[in-house]
Amino acid sequence: MEVASRPIRVQSIAQNGTAPQVPPEYIQPPETRPKNPTARPANNNPIPSIDLSSAVRDADFLRTEIGAACRDWGAFHVTNHGVPPKLLDEIRRLGRTFFEACPMDEKLRYSCDASGAATEGYGSRMLVASNDTVLDWRDYFDHHTLPVSRRDPSRWPQFPPDYREVVVEYSDHMKGLAQKLLGLISESLGLPSSCIEEAVGEFYQNISINYYPPCPQPDLTLGLQAHSDMGAITLLIQDDVGGLQIFKDDEWITVDPLSDAMFVILSDQTEIISNGKYRSAEHRAITNGSRARLSISTFHDPAKTKAISPALEPPKYHTAIYGDYVLSWYSNGPEGKRNIDALLI
Repeated sequence: MEVASRPIRVQSIAQNGTAPQVPPEYIQPPETRPKNPTARPANNNPIPSIDLSSAVRDADFLRTEIGAACRDWGAFHVTNHGVPPKLLDEIRRLGRTFFEACPMDEKLRYSCDASGAATEGYGSRMLVASNDTVLDWRDYFDHHTLPVSRRDPSRWPQFPPDYREVVVEYSDHMKGLAQKLLGLISESLGLPSSCIEEAVGEFYQNISINYYPPCPQPDLTLGLQAHSDMGAITLLIQDDVGGLQIFKDDEWITVDPLSDAMFVILSDQTEIISNGKYRSAEHRAITNGSRARLSISTFHDPAKTKAISPALEPPKYHTAIYGDYVLSWYSNGPEGKRNIDALLI
């Protein structure tokens, strides 16, 4: 999608007042369109919310809660997680300022490499250009934040002026929370607390600030197609607009925003390590007809050379080299959980 060497961004399409309809490359086939874009979660099917401060009251109960959430949902909110609420507000502010107050020409200075997948910078397309999957109604800025040797703040905006400083602080807090959660998840499986983190190895962390512009036809589009995340664990915050959905029991359930909570999403490598006792969460994002939505996803992944295999016997999954898994995911497209399901023995 290039016009005179200038990348096209979804925000530019949305701001074009002469186009009341979305371009055809963003229109989902009937079977994947959201049936009710304004759906709310049913009161009798609440997404778990776990208070991490209960660790000082009853560690066994906390592990039981986390185990049930991982087994039944593959996703859950955590509160009292130790990340300052002010920092959550600050990184949301950064995202809003960059996408809504920074001129487009300035934003495009930070464009990611359109010829590859998961490259750092400002972009719109998730999959490789050769994949003809319907496009998502989303722009993003992806930051490579860990290991520290990958972290190059000169590739990040300086608008607003504290942008780089806040992203670094947020990265460090996310790493600590991811380590804590993987320890609790390991213990809930009856494994040593260090098991999953040791299996994953040094975190390769990316922070993606996602911007979903208002969409004139939310019933035909998706902000982000259905998928499960590739790595070990994803930590997500969103604004008050909402739009994240989890697939459970053959229906899409909308995740209500909780401003100071962190939403935890189990990813494919943790499913492998748990030998399928815990399933990664299939999720997607729907669009909004009148309001822009912002979310911030922090991914914690293994190194591309890492071999991931079940920690429990007998193994139900083939061992996977993470780099090969990533290549398949970006080349073939996610289509829900088909990539992880292909590893089942």
